[in-house]
Amino acid sequence: MALRPVNVNIKALDEEAVGRFWAAALGWELSSEAPGVANVEPGGEYVWPDPAALVVDVVRVPEPKSATKNRAHLDLATTSLAHQAELVERLRDLGATPADVGQGDDVPWVVLADPEGNEFCVLEPREVYRDTGPIAAVVVDCVDPRAMARFWAGATEWALGEVTDQQASLRSPTGLGLYLEFLRRPEGKAVPDRVHLDLLPYRGDDTAAEVARLRDLGAVEIDLGQGDDVPWRCLSDPDGHEFCVLRAPSAAG
Repeated sequence: MALRPVNVNIKALDEEAVGRFWAAALGWELSSEAPGVANVEPGGEYVWPDPAALVVDVVRVPEPKSATKNRAHLDLATTSLAHQAELVERLRDLGATPADVGQGDDVPWVVLADPEGNEFCVLEPREVYRDTGPIAAVVVDCVDPRAMARFWAGATEWALGEVTDQQASLRSPTGLGLYLEFLRRPEGKAVPDRVHLDLLPYRGDDTAAEVARLRDLGAVEIDLGQGDDVPWRCLSDPDGHEFCVLRAPSAAG
């Protein structure tokens, strides 16, 4: 059994405005599966779920982002220094603002925030991200990257890459798409996550059994006020990061 990372979920006061920003930023299409949700997905022949692509779901919530830095963010890929500079300029025209997360003046990447303050990075060109698409990585701050890599490798079918005391990475076994990366940060969790992952069981698998398996790996079921009638389950990983397990597609399709 395994779960597939399928969505990056971003909370927003104005899901339409934030959805428009991310659709324009990534060059993707914008739609809405339900009131209060903006879906940002690749265009063309893309069909969800794709084993090598995560989509961005922007979900309306009543609470604004706090001043605390998000513990999960997106890194955007570029192909050259000129592309990086052009992308930063375009993102600022779309409403992004410079953000200071303690990165200093000497780093080769640029830190910005979307229109509601969610931080993200525009990376300098790196060979490792040459075929990821516009999103290079979902980056998660944590106390213990090794422990997080063990949990997420066990929770999903994604393959381990580099694992050290300071950072760890996973990627789809297809060898395509973005990376899931864990960076060591000694500060623990202070506020609820504004950005989290959604996981999907395979068709016909038992969602309850998958949740039980995650609990055996160290996850904890949590109450975020979601109620009993929603088709997903809310959990937190061993570092306290919230995530959701969506209902498995039926065997009949």
